[in-house]
Amino acid sequence: MSQAATSILAHLMAVDAERQRRSQDPDLARKVNALKAWQQARFARTHDDLLRDARYGAAARFFLEDLYGPQDFAQRDAQFARIVPALVKLFPAEVVETVEALAALHALSESLDSQMASQLADGPIHAGGYGDCWRNTGCREQRFAQLEMALALGRRLERLTRKPLLRHSLRLMRGPARAAGLEALQNFLERGFEAFATMGRADQFLAQIEAREGQLMTQLFDGVSSATTPP
Repeated sequence: MSQAATSILAHLMAVDAERQRRSQDPDLARKVNALKAWQQARFARTHDDLLRDARYGAAARFFLEDLYGPQDFAQRDAQFARIVPALVKLFPAEVVETVEALAALHALSESLDSQMASQLADGPIHAGGYGDCWRNTGCREQRFAQLEMALALGRRLERLTRKPLLRHSLRLMRGPARAAGLEALQNFLERGFEAFATMGRADQFLAQIEAREGQLMTQLFDGVSSATTPP
């Protein structure tokens, strides 16, 4: 098995371990789901202007819904894990590397969500309680690594959209991908490609995400109570 395939499977196994942990602890599972929904709503408030922007809206929604949202990615992950060898053989190397980056981000995000949720008190989540959990969990290096991984994935997708032959090849993969059980992956890649192709150069978009999220994380670690409210 190739190094990329081994890495993808390792990350997916880490994600599955978090799912198994939550399946054995319904209270933790409920809190994780609530946390994910709260964080997605916070992202939407912080980046409302990007979501409404004609140029950046599709890419912002891709970040909000496909990279980090409350929806269950179990079906997509199961497809990935079941056919990783086929994925490595069927898709171009650049696409496989993108999937590997996605799997790594997914594993880190799920781990951090479990750690955060285990600190949450019962009842609705509010900004003050969220900040307390953030600081109690710590993981400063991991948090900034999570942000950088998301940004790097965005940069990777932008580079791929500048390769017309690769985009054309991806469209041609629809039939083989469906036959191989890779339809969820195919759809994810096409959504990402289209979102970033619509935007064009991603530098300014990603710079705004980096600045806002980086400032918010720093403020959360510093105990700024208004960190999760929109500017």
